[in-house]
Amino acid sequence: MTSPLRWTGILLAAGRGRRFDASGQQDKLLQTLADGKSVAQHSAHNLLAVMPHMVAVTRPDNAVLSDQLQAMGIVCLVCHDADAGMANSLKCALRATADSEGWLIALADMPMVKPSTITQLCDALQAGAEIVVPVLNGQRGNPVGFARKYLPQLLDLQGDVGARSLLKSDLVTQVMVDDPGIHQDIDTPDALVDYLAAMARAEA
Repeated sequence: MTSPLRWTGILLAAGRGRRFDASGQQDKLLQTLADGKSVAQHSAHNLLAVMPHMVAVTRPDNAVLSDQLQAMGIVCLVCHDADAGMANSLKCALRATADSEGWLIALADMPMVKPSTITQLCDALQAGAEIVVPVLNGQRGNPVGFARKYLPQLLDLQGDVGARSLLKSDLVTQVMVDDPGIHQDIDTPDALVDYLAAMARAEA
């Protein structure tokens, strides 16, 4: 008996984050937030809250991050050629989950995305949308989603542009959300400081 197809969440966590620290000494994904959890753990938690079937892609030299995510019950896939571009990390996850109905692709340096946004995107996919992107104030953000029919095109991607070429398609469904987090990543030390300040204000 064939198992039913299911939707899969993909957390891309294999980047080196050179803008955060050009020396590579500090990994932005491992930066500890006020609750003691890392940036990547927060991003993973938000995706996992909506998509219990998910995988994360990490680098072979980042065992600490893999251990953190595996402790959350997340399957970690090590991408040995991740440094050649984001497309390689994405394809690593897609090959491992090729039996999925489709995928929601999230970035591990975006811990501010609301689970409600992820739910809206998943609902749109399940309602028949083929490609989905969240939009706030006319500007697209992340995460993005693809139906199974796009697997061949996704596996043909190259370099560090990810799935941007496919997102130019006329078949993209824009999902309007009330979530500034779709535009906010922890890409620099200043961005981390701003995020910590925002968390402190929210808890005050």
